[in-house]
Amino acid sequence: MWGTNSTEKFYRIPEGKGPHSVGCTDLMTENAVEGSFLRLYYPAYDATDMEEARWIPDKEYYQGLSDFLNMYRVVGERLFHYYVGSVTCPAKSNAAFKPGEKYPLLVFSHGLGAFRTIYSAICIEMASQGFIVAAVEHRDESASATYYCKRRSVSESQEESPPNMEKEWIYYRKLKTGEEERCLRHKQVQQRAQECIKALNLILKINSGEEVTNVLHSDFDWNSLKDSVDTSRIAVMGHSFGGATVIESLSKEIRFRCGIALDVWMLPVGDDIYQNSVQQPLLFINSEKFQWAENILKIKKLISNDTNKKMITIKGSVHQSFPDFTFVSGGIIARFFKLKGEIDPNEAIDISNHASLAFLQKHLSLKKDFDQWDSLVDGIGPNVIPGTNIDTSPAEPE
Repeated sequence: MWGTNSTEKFYRIPEGKGPHSVGCTDLMTENAVEGSFLRLYYPAYDATDMEEARWIPDKEYYQGLSDFLNMYRVVGERLFHYYVGSVTCPAKSNAAFKPGEKYPLLVFSHGLGAFRTIYSAICIEMASQGFIVAAVEHRDESASATYYCKRRSVSESQEESPPNMEKEWIYYRKLKTGEEERCLRHKQVQQRAQECIKALNLILKINSGEEVTNVLHSDFDWNSLKDSVDTSRIAVMGHSFGGATVIESLSKEIRFRCGIALDVWMLPVGDDIYQNSVQQPLLFINSEKFQWAENILKIKKLISNDTNKKMITIKGSVHQSFPDFTFVSGGIIARFFKLKGEIDPNEAIDISNHASLAFLQKHLSLKKDFDQWDSLVDGIGPNVIPGTNIDTSPAEPE
């Protein structure tokens, strides 16, 4: 299916190509559903002796993915455990943060049925190129699974670590019969945007030297982040539902100086957003196979005549070319679940990452060499086209 352990080396999430080694660590605040939960990817000291982070850290995520894919949990959990249970992502767990310069901050929002860890190829590349990346895990019931920690009552067992804490799991919520999807998704996208803003505030709080309690009790030294974030260079990025979250976040938070929406799903975006409420630059990177006329017309409406808002399409790519599953899946299953397109997954993610880096350099005024990929932002280069492959001419914009 995804490739057995013997073929593991062929199915590996790609490492960052930038000059920095990458570490990652999880942060959860408050013992309540209102707290923040994120995975931080960051430039790290080279730590050859440290273990790579587990890609999917708890079995409950397998259960949530099974629900999302309409599989029996007992079947799904076994399959996921067998095929991807040993997969790690190429970032060292709790590696020491590398201070010495101020890094721009990128907040990342996952798609429907996803969670904080499964866009690691993108997040690790960004961290290797000198970004601090906060990948939020949303608690709006759009993730396959997520959790918060709550205090265990004294009478309950004390075996689990840390003591007096237990995980309260929140699973993906399916649409109820007769429920209007747009209404639910719009409500969820507003919560998601607030969670992105909350994550931004949390990282800035840590940057200012304030003490933050991580209820997950890792070995990571959060004080090492003090004065390491470039607070004037902050962006937001996301895939699918996360792309809609990018748009919503930009409209609500001016500290996000620009945004990148990967294969955006526009349904959740509120009508009010189209009335010039997104002033910041915005890059839409689409796959060839996912988009459709109605969705594209909404993107065009948002772009309007703003030259700082751009759309490109990666030829041969599919909706699942952006999350990590495309890298850890073998041929037959990958085609069946549409996890791979006609383009090599590594080439597709490189195009997406390079276009993103060039766009971020321009709009965050970075002094890097990412401008070598400027042409991609205009849709010029192998396997990329400007705008869209979707014909929207017969239909009038709404």
